[in-house]
Amino acid sequence: MATYLQCFWGLSLTLSLYFIQSTATPHVYIVYLGVSHIHDPTLTSKYHHQLLSNVFASDEDAKQSILYSYKHSFSGFSAKLNSTQATSLAKMEGVISVFRSKTLQLHTTRSWDFLGLTLDSKVTPWQLAFGDDIVVGVFDTGIWPESESFQEGPRMRPIPPNWKGECVKGERFDPAKDCNRKLIGARYYLKGFEHEYGPLSKSGNPEYRSPRDFLGHGTHTASTAVGSIVKNASFFGLGQGIARGGAPRARLAVYKICWGKKFVGKCSEADILAAFDDALHDGVHVISASFGESPPLRPFFASNAAIGSFHAMQLGITVVFSAGNNDNDEPDPSLVQNVQPWSISVAASSIDRMFPTQILLDNTLSTMDLMGESFITTEVKGKLADSSIYFQDGICDRDYYNTTLNKSAAGKVVLCFSTIGSELSGEAVAAVKMANGLGLIFAAPMTMQIPYVEIIPTVLVNIEQGSKLKDYLAQSPRFPAVQIKPTKTIIGKTPAPTVATFSSRGPSSITPDILKPDVSAPGVNILAAWPTDTSPTLSPSDKRSVKWNFQSGTSMSCPHVSGAVALIKSAHPNWSPSAIRSALMTTAYTRDTTFDSILAGGSMKVSDPFDIGAGHIDPFKAMDPGLVYNMKTSDYILFLCNMGYTQEDIEKIVLPSAGLETCCPKVHKTNTNINYPSITVSNLESTMTIKRTVRNVGRNRNAIYFANIVKPNGVEVVIWPRILFFSWFNEENSYYVTLKPLKKSQGRYDFGEIVWSDGFHHVRSPLVVLVNTTAVDYSDSITQASTI
Repeated sequence: MATYLQCFWGLSLTLSLYFIQSTATPHVYIVYLGVSHIHDPTLTSKYHHQLLSNVFASDEDAKQSILYSYKHSFSGFSAKLNSTQATSLAKMEGVISVFRSKTLQLHTTRSWDFLGLTLDSKVTPWQLAFGDDIVVGVFDTGIWPESESFQEGPRMRPIPPNWKGECVKGERFDPAKDCNRKLIGARYYLKGFEHEYGPLSKSGNPEYRSPRDFLGHGTHTASTAVGSIVKNASFFGLGQGIARGGAPRARLAVYKICWGKKFVGKCSEADILAAFDDALHDGVHVISASFGESPPLRPFFASNAAIGSFHAMQLGITVVFSAGNNDNDEPDPSLVQNVQPWSISVAASSIDRMFPTQILLDNTLSTMDLMGESFITTEVKGKLADSSIYFQDGICDRDYYNTTLNKSAAGKVVLCFSTIGSELSGEAVAAVKMANGLGLIFAAPMTMQIPYVEIIPTVLVNIEQGSKLKDYLAQSPRFPAVQIKPTKTIIGKTPAPTVATFSSRGPSSITPDILKPDVSAPGVNILAAWPTDTSPTLSPSDKRSVKWNFQSGTSMSCPHVSGAVALIKSAHPNWSPSAIRSALMTTAYTRDTTFDSILAGGSMKVSDPFDIGAGHIDPFKAMDPGLVYNMKTSDYILFLCNMGYTQEDIEKIVLPSAGLETCCPKVHKTNTNINYPSITVSNLESTMTIKRTVRNVGRNRNAIYFANIVKPNGVEVVIWPRILFFSWFNEENSYYVTLKPLKKSQGRYDFGEIVWSDGFHHVRSPLVVLVNTTAVDYSDSITQASTI
């Protein structure tokens, strides 16, 4: 077995070769060298040029090829190379990985009240008291600095003296005017994007060669994380309330790494790593990053997110990522992104706010009254029409618009179904607009009921309601009159949270013994700041100007956790990123506002840890979790050993410290044994024992915790000891969990939990187990087949 592992991982360590396709055309490649041991940025850059000159005919050619030299927080560079040059570099001493820079995608008010941080509450003044000197770095599409969310709050102290960042001047961005004690840093990175797509062009869509935001995504996420308090925020009266970020007193540093291409955010890995290099050197405390790549996932150190967040973790900086959005809005397993164990991966869920929209029908013979959901701000009056009149086979898609009939849907509200053609309302909106329609009623399963701000009035109804409308149309002698009332805002009348349909699910496709996502947070219909020069739909034909806009996605849930992390870091400045993640995970909840189990969107089933991780975050409880699972460098070394890295590789990646052992254990240990706040066993064939260590961080140093177990189906669980004693002289305790399979099973996960309680704190860890006791021996089947 050991020989097999050595051979397998020996292959994986040539991951640079695996990703280099044979081509003479130059592409941007990232050359990763690990920790910078020179400690001089100028000398580090010279070393990069020297290394690069080995694969070029002249030093000048080497200098011309380089895009970025990553020289502050870790060592590496990005350069324009052909496959031969990249392969040659990958074989050189000191090089850990060489991989082609990919283009990644973005994962695109009331939410903080829903999380328990109400401004008028007597128990949560700490949302305003903490965070003042915490700097949150937001990696996104930039910032709209004029927004009220980014103005200085009252009595905000001067910029922390240890801050090394800066505001960079650019198109329509003047640091003297646009930066302040709130927005203390603003940089932009464009070289990787321009190499991939050519010089920044405004013909595809408007953009700014500066930190200024056009797409709106970055403005929205930044205000969600750390936006200042703004009263009477709303989208044309909808969702009206007090807008603010999770840490309104925290400072903001913006790193623009995503750019608009045909109104879609594109993020170059070369640019992202440059932002990580600067942000870690600038002195941020938290990084919020709402982007990622869909599976198949690459090895960790052939990924910008894993590399940047690993070096951030070593410097005590917490990195929060979005878990990803499924393109087809289906809750399929193993599509979760950003799964490295040294960062936080966040799923998306709903809040207890809905936007009911009344639909009235009259065909002179009878009337009908239905309730859908939308963001309609003015009354709509027209005639209801079936999609089959304008679209071939009734498929609401631009490719199916029946131009030969030359029929216009002017004055018509068109009824479309997700079960006929596109499952997503966005394509139906574009199709009805092409037909010159007045509006759209889109019928979809109730598990997919997430309204979006659209270019034409659009109401979502469920399939049952849509069927009634279709029957009503069939019985009407002519087009019935339809009246759609303006949308209302209703709070507290719907069970929440529910996991969003689009939120990517676990298990992790490359590290199934590490639970991902970690937690869930609000990510559906989040109202936050928006650029006033950008329409709420990004459509050129949409002439509306708004200060606030609704957005949905794990991009929106990510900054909620980033804001919570800023508060925790401010209250507990000495806590490590793993301790902060532990506090969020072990205090998360799995019950909705009706005290029933949280549902998994996209289905009618109860959610499980692959949907919501440890649960939905509770920032208030996370400030005082009782116990934390702190991960030490030795945990990450064990993980890296299991991923196939040698002692030599690890010494290049891990910051050196006195007494640190970088050698891999002689006896193979699974990733289940690293000190993660959750326990996941992806292949339980026989009895196994797992160790965990907890540290008491509660006010009461003399504490006694008792264990309570919810066993996964078909698994015997024994914990020893069942009681943990803490004192001033004994802050840490270890316990052991023995798992024994009791059933015949294959390919099925079962779920339980372990809760440690002192009567006040309840420290809960998900227990995820796949019993694999009936594995099929395919070799026998192959042998039998070959003899036939």
